[in-house]
Amino acid sequence: MNGYIPPRVWTWDSENGGRFAAINRPVAGATHERELPVGRHPLQLYSLGTPNGQKATIMLEELLALGIADAEYNAHLVDISEGHQFSSGFVEVNPNSKIPALVDYSVDPPQRVFESGAILVYLAEKFDVLLPTERGPRAECLSWLFWQVGSTPFLGGGFGHFYAYAPEKFEYPINRYAMEVKRQLDVLDQRLAESPYLAGDAYTIADIATYPWYGQLVIGDIYKAQEFLDVDSYANVQRWAREVAARPGVQRGSRVNRSADGESNGVPERHEASDLD
Repeated sequence: MNGYIPPRVWTWDSENGGRFAAINRPVAGATHERELPVGRHPLQLYSLGTPNGQKATIMLEELLALGIADAEYNAHLVDISEGHQFSSGFVEVNPNSKIPALVDYSVDPPQRVFESGAILVYLAEKFDVLLPTERGPRAECLSWLFWQVGSTPFLGGGFGHFYAYAPEKFEYPINRYAMEVKRQLDVLDQRLAESPYLAGDAYTIADIATYPWYGQLVIGDIYKAQEFLDVDSYANVQRWAREVAARPGVQRGSRVNRSADGESNGVPERHEASDLD
């Protein structure tokens, strides 16, 4: 026990919060003036190669792999460690100052889309792919998509923060969030025991949304917690994750807005298909 007693009224201490203290704050809005760059393609993505950012770039690369030329895009790097998400231009696209954010210039007026799940649905509906149109399969797909959106805060904001990023390790929050993450993995494992993909027999935006978080958790190195979470025990999630990881669109999309660190073979920005070749 650390003996902490919450005050009657919480106040912000910018020195508290660990690794991300410098970029977190309890108010919204821009901190500086800066216009966003705009490339030549119809779709402009402003993002970073985090799991949430990879949802959007994997989706775009999957669309291009299907031969949809109108899905060409520019991916501009938003360095959240430098506070780029608080620029006036970015806040105009996403008032919540979180990546990814998309602007579609193929329509008049240009359409902004923020939140990764909304971007996936928008693109799937725009190009009529990767989201079933029949009521039952569509409901199943959207159920798993929103399951992922709702559960990720426990994995990323909860477990990841206290296990990997918090300035001190505390048993209670790590145990609390580890239990919830393992429950989520068990939900996935049971679903994938009865179905090749989350929404059924077909690969959909539900798989695209879930793979960068839970897929990479079991076959990658997110938080370096694989042994701690005993991820090898989730055989069906492992099978699914490796199948999704083998897709060319997933491989290409996972590299966008990332540094070329030797593991990701990343590209900080993507403006032409050849940038990934």
